[in-house]
Amino acid sequence: MKKLLFWTWAAMIVSCSSGGDSDPKPEPVVPPSAASLIFPEDNTECQEGSIISDTESRVNFQWNASQNTDSYQLVVTNLETGVQQTANTSETEQDITILRGTPYSWKVISKASGSPDTAESPVWKFYNAGQPVANHAPFPAEVISPSSGSAVDPGSITLTWSGADIDEDIEEYAVYLDLVNPPVTLSGITSEQSRTVVVESGQVYYWRISTRDSAGNTTESQVFQFRTN
Repeated sequence: MKKLLFWTWAAMIVSCSSGGDSDPKPEPVVPPSAASLIFPEDNTECQEGSIISDTESRVNFQWNASQNTDSYQLVVTNLETGVQQTANTSETEQDITILRGTPYSWKVISKASGSPDTAESPVWKFYNAGQPVANHAPFPAEVISPSSGSAVDPGSITLTWSGADIDEDIEEYAVYLDLVNPPVTLSGITSEQSRTVVVESGQVYYWRISTRDSAGNTTESQVFQFRTN
């Protein structure tokens, strides 16, 4: 009887241990890919949409589906104020109410259930049409380098940025560089999208770009900052 109990107990141990080895491993979650944008088109005036009032219109944002994606987050940014509007959807289009006569940028973030990874589309800019105008103000300049918050070596460095205007009539950029925020010291005026400056060690610098077109319209960029080693 004792031998029978022993062999029964041993068989149970073997059965439990071998059963644990047969559990299937979960399939890894494939991260999503980036969506490609469709409308509103980049660097254009958006004249489509439903006019709600003298100051607002409803625009239908559209993009192509991305692989391995369960949902999307649409991010629309007012380039004059920096205020963002976001919307989550499983579709490839979304209506957003925005201000008329105002420049915006937009992007789409792809998400997959069970994955911490996301993928961002390129950022497109457009001007949401308002009352008819003969000439549009430029889009605010965007930093390229040094990237905001980065560290650089002291000495001669090159500030670079990108600028765009749907009328394609940008004439000049005024570059402001300072140790105070917002920067008020004019470093120089150029028709290029870069300027070389000299910076000292152990400082935090603030800079911004004022863009002017041939009609005299001007726009101000955000304030960018970098520190020197």
